[in-house]
This record gives sequence, C-alpha cells and structure tokens, in this order.
Amino acid sequence: MTSNGGLQRRRVAGNNLSGDHLEETSQPMNRSKSANSINTPKSGKEFDDLSPKLTLMEEVLLMGLKDKQGYLSFWNDNISYALRGCIMLELALRNRISVVKDATYSYTRLSDRLVELVDSSLTGEVLLDEAIKLMKSSNEQLSINNWIDYMSGETWNLTKVSYQLKQVRERLAKGLVDKGVLRTEKRSFLIFDMATHPVSDSQTKNEIVKRVTTSLLMKSDRALTTTNIHHQDESLKPLLQLRTIALICSSYAANVLENALWAMDLEEREKCFEKVEDYFRMFGVWPAVGSAKNIFEACEECGCTKGSLEAVASVLDVMSKMDSLL
Repeated sequence: MTSNGGLQRRRVAGNNLSGDHLEETSQPMNRSKSANSINTPKSGKEFDDLSPKLTLMEEVLLMGLKDKQGYLSFWNDNISYALRGCIMLELALRNRISVVKDATYSYTRLSDRLVELVDSSLTGEVLLDEAIKLMKSSNEQLSINNWIDYMSGETWNLTKVSYQLKQVRERLAKGLVDKGVLRTEKRSFLIFDMATHPVSDSQTKNEIVKRVTTSLLMKSDRALTTTNIHHQDESLKPLLQLRTIALICSSYAANVLENALWAMDLEEREKCFEKVEDYFRMFGVWPAVGSAKNIFEACEECGCTKGSLEAVASVLDVMSKMDSLL
C-alpha cells in the first residue's frame, strides 16, 4: 500500500447497486429542528461525553477475535491498516479533525485532501491521544491517506517512520481487558507462548453483532442506534446511525465483517455485502449522495462540523479501495 497510488478497491460478489435499494435509501429523514441545535458545533470534549463505551477500533477488533481462542485470524493482513482508519474516523466523529477549506478541492481526490487538527484536547483513549499528539507535533498538513499510511507504517518515507503507531492490536485488546470485555490467557503455539484475549463479556460482542446485522438487513438506511451511549436521546440518532455505518464499513475493510454474518444463508450474506457497497458509494464521497446526505445534514444539527464529516467521508473513500486478501 502506498500513499501516492492509493489502494485498489476490493470486490465482492453481487456488488451491482440495486435500483430498488437506491430508491429506498433516497427517502429523506424526519428531523426535528430547534434553533439551539442547528449548525452549533460541539467541542471535542462534548462528543467524548456522548461517545459509546467502546471505540470503533475496539469494536472492529472485537468482531475479528475468536471468542474462545482469543486471537485474530493469522491470515488477516487488512485489519492493521483498517484500524488506523478507525482512529481517524473516531477523531472526525469527535470533532477533533477537519478537512482544510480549499476552493480547489472540487478537483482533488477526496482521500488526498488535507486535514488539520482543530481540537487538541485529549480524549482519555490512549491510541486516540497518541494520534492527536502526532498531528499536533507535525509541522505540515497531510491528507487522510497520508496519515493512515504513516500510522500503519505503509510508507517508504523514512522521515515519517516515527509516525507509526505500534502494537495497536495488542494495546486495543488490553484496553478491552481493562473494560471487562476480554480476559488475558497464555496459549502455547508450538515452540512459543503467546498472550491471548478470549471474550469474557459475550453480551457486549453480541450487541455489536446484532447492531451490525440488523442494520444490514433493514430495507432502509435507518441504521440501528442501539448502543451503550451515556446520554441517549432522539436528537443523537443521526450521529449513532453514522457511527454504525462507519463500523460496518470499517469491519468490511478489516475483513472481519464475515464473522458477524456466518449464521446467515448465502443469499442473506450477498444482500449484506451489496448494502456495504451502497454505504461506500453514498458515504465515501463528498458531497454525500442519497440518504447519506440526509444523515450528514442531521449530524451537523447534532453539532458535527462540515469539515469533520468530510473527513469521515475521506476515510471511507480510502477504505473502499482496499484490496481483499483472500
């Protein structure tokens, strides 16, 4: 993976967009607007208070872990890159980063548009805070594509080696242990021992899988908002919908979405993959199209900035072009 060439889009069976589905998802959302909520950006700290117990990175890792064995598939090379994308998604959803305003961007590929740190307040999540410090210390503005490449180590630029975030999966697993979702065990693999992290709180993982599968099987794009958020109310629905869609796209890019679909028959799985392709098409562009436009506009009313939402679309644009390593 290189920062200048981008990633090639991976394909799944049946990725042709259904005309019926696009007709369904183009229906406008019903939103109640108040004078105090419309276009009033929230601070990053406010979004931290509203964020779920688990970050997108933790949810993606949890979906990829084998429940009893406590480790990821040895053949999954996509997840490391996708987890760095999840870090950028979290920062965008928390109003920490924003796409730089530039009148020439209509001619610039979405993933190559520059982003800036607009709120350097720390989140309390170790990896997010490390990324914030990296961006704050950088003497140049970089694109979403660059940041994901540099944080994952997928670059030949030796001057950016220090930007790599190391041992991300292990650190996420230890964070989930601290949150009571996983536990740590020692497992012997031939000539060496390795720490594994089996699931100890199966309810948390089951809720994530249910949220993902229900969203994918729904006929419209009104994704489930069931989540362990601290202050859940009707006005937060669009933001929770966007988080669910970001989780689904990230899981697909990380090659772990299949773990949530294993109980479905082949036809249902194909419909789910088609829905993911629809999500990438609608949410991975800017301005957004279809029902994505309505969700992004509603998220602005929740306090998200346009620049942060454009950063979300930029990350999804990068993820949509990842190769599938079968």
